[in-house]
Amino acid sequence: MVEVLYVIERAFMRKTFESIDRHVTVESAYVPVRPEAVGCCDDIPEVVVDDIGAVDESVREVDPSVVVYNHRFKMGELSFHGEYPLVHVRHGASIGRGEVETTVEHVGHTVDVALAPGDRWAHRYREAFPDDVAVRVVGIPEADDLVDADSPRDRRVLYAPTNHNYGSGSYLSTAEPVLDLFEDTDYELLFRPHPMDRKEEPGRSLTSKCRDRIADVSNVAFDDDSTPRESVLASDLLLSDYSGIVTEWLHTGRPLVQFADIATDDADVPEIGLVTTAADLDLGTVDDLYENGYPSAVAEREAAFREHLGIPMDGRAGERAAAEVTRCAQ
Repeated sequence: MVEVLYVIERAFMRKTFESIDRHVTVESAYVPVRPEAVGCCDDIPEVVVDDIGAVDESVREVDPSVVVYNHRFKMGELSFHGEYPLVHVRHGASIGRGEVETTVEHVGHTVDVALAPGDRWAHRYREAFPDDVAVRVVGIPEADDLVDADSPRDRRVLYAPTNHNYGSGSYLSTAEPVLDLFEDTDYELLFRPHPMDRKEEPGRSLTSKCRDRIADVSNVAFDDDSTPRESVLASDLLLSDYSGIVTEWLHTGRPLVQFADIATDDADVPEIGLVTTAADLDLGTVDDLYENGYPSAVAEREAAFREHLGIPMDGRAGERAAAEVTRCAQ
């Protein structure tokens, strides 16, 4: 009997569940709710369903002890959560773009247990969720492998901004300037648009254009993996904005450049790493970060922000999340 049922909306969202499930000791499975999630995960058994997207029917057919979500797919339309405990764990602990409030609005009435990445999220959850929702700080399961990982020191830079349509990230303003900056240098650039900017306009056209350009550039590689894990482990420096990859990257202790060229006027990039614009970033700054790390003022600011986030970075987030999920299954 399946005790733990994960609901996967998009293929790239599997990384959270995989990081938890490795510590789950009861029988588990996942059900896909979009066509792209079918067959996306080799580590967790898949439930074959006739009607992709019919979440209520799929959950009831499996009849698990607990359901685990890391998104908000159709939450305003579903009713299974009245019959089964629902655990919510974040996909992408993004910061500074109202994502906590959006999550609360869409799933607050459905959740039994909310697993928070850190104290910052837990505090807002406890303020906004109904009183009967249990809030637990677990960390970021998909970042466990990054803790204490050796820095590669291979002059490799990862460019990974958040998506345009849902996150109002910096991609449209920074992709081509980043390619201009690193093309034919002695750095290797891993170019990683958000998966949604490979599928939906206006990001899709820009991604296609950049992919064609990259094909002729020897020191730039297009990162087409569904999850960023390998690229994060392999990189010395991250270029991003306020994407969830930033909070994962903090586990590495390596320098972060944050682009302020975001596509909205009603939000700011929280200043964690070195904050700049694509136009102002130069190779001298990159060289200095690579060789020497942050200037002292930026290092102090980053340390203070880590403390504010309150994310336990001990490599055991997956264990804690699995324990909470398993407890609900008993």
